[in-house]
Amino acid sequence: MHSRGAERLLGVAGSPHLLLVEDDPGDAFLFEELLTEAQPDVRITVATTLAEALAALRAEIQCVIVDLSLPDAEGLDALRQVRGHAPSTAVLVLTGLADEHVGVEAVAAGAQDYLVKQDVDGALLTRAISYAIERKRADESERQLVEARALSRENARLERGLLPVPILTDATLRHHTRYRPGRDRALLGGDFHDTVETADGAVHVVIGDVSGHGADEASLGVRLRMAWRTLVLAGHTGDRLLDTLDAVLQHERSGEEIFTTVCMLTIAPDRRTARLHRAGHPRPLFFGPDGVRPVPDEPRGPALGLLGLIPGVEWPAVDLELGDSWGLMLYTDGLIEGFAGDDGGYLDLSGLLELATAAHGDGQRGDALVDGLIAEAERLNGDVLSDDLAVLLLSRGDD
Repeated sequence: MHSRGAERLLGVAGSPHLLLVEDDPGDAFLFEELLTEAQPDVRITVATTLAEALAALRAEIQCVIVDLSLPDAEGLDALRQVRGHAPSTAVLVLTGLADEHVGVEAVAAGAQDYLVKQDVDGALLTRAISYAIERKRADESERQLVEARALSRENARLERGLLPVPILTDATLRHHTRYRPGRDRALLGGDFHDTVETADGAVHVVIGDVSGHGADEASLGVRLRMAWRTLVLAGHTGDRLLDTLDAVLQHERSGEEIFTTVCMLTIAPDRRTARLHRAGHPRPLFFGPDGVRPVPDEPRGPALGLLGLIPGVEWPAVDLELGDSWGLMLYTDGLIEGFAGDDGGYLDLSGLLELATAAHGDGQRGDALVDGLIAEAERLNGDVLSDDLAVLLLSRGDD
């Protein structure tokens, strides 16, 4: 071996820490000399056997330079064991002139590069170490990106499969929904909604909001929606259904502080009346020939999950006269809890009612109405709405 000058280790921040695995003391000394000449502050740990090397491996070691001829390991076995113990560390293998083919095999087996001992000088050694480290970083980044994309695709498929497909055959009804989780890069939040038309012709609608914004709340929201659909298809309605849903919540939630607001509608087969149950949920908006108004505030009940805190819990119903042409918009509080401009106040029901009245008066209906209201709420908020958001608009006739 000989030195033709030295280069600093390219792209390696701070004082690089290397592990040299070499059983020949003379070769080990020469390698140390070449490395320290190239970068005086380099840290070198020397091991003479594979066992010593495995014991010396630490997270801060950036590159392992390993001779493939060791007393306790021959050929690629040393490489496999080093990679097994430190899969995120760059590995550079050393071979003799007669074993250069082994170096090629080592690269194919996962080493970042190989060097023939007799050809090494300071510049070549430092470049090889630097490139090995950078190549390993690139490989790790690519691997993590591939794994992240695969996980993202799997999660997206799972979450899309958990979003509801309405059971609705009545062609006289128009059904519009929007769903937006507050969590970044998620398809599901703690909000949920569903629509089911039963064999008797009634149409059942629900929207709910699980307290919290994480994956656990999203999972609970899915379970509550599926429980609601199952109960509706089994013939349960009204306060009896909410009693059962409350029991499901108390058994499924992760902590006693978790509660869920729910708004539930049952629209009669003639589509002219509806029965409304509210469990701590914001008031829906009614769109009719005379304009827009919120449904009555009373009677209503508390959110689900508060049975132990509020004695004698009931969820009373209110009957609504719909007429021939109507629209009912259910939503979660994510739509109304953004700011309503520069004065620092929240949009709330009064602000939403003002926006809806203007949009309805301008002739907006269906998707245009829902999208316009969300866009206006975000404009007033000055940014996207941070909470989970669900909106369900069911309408008949011109409204």
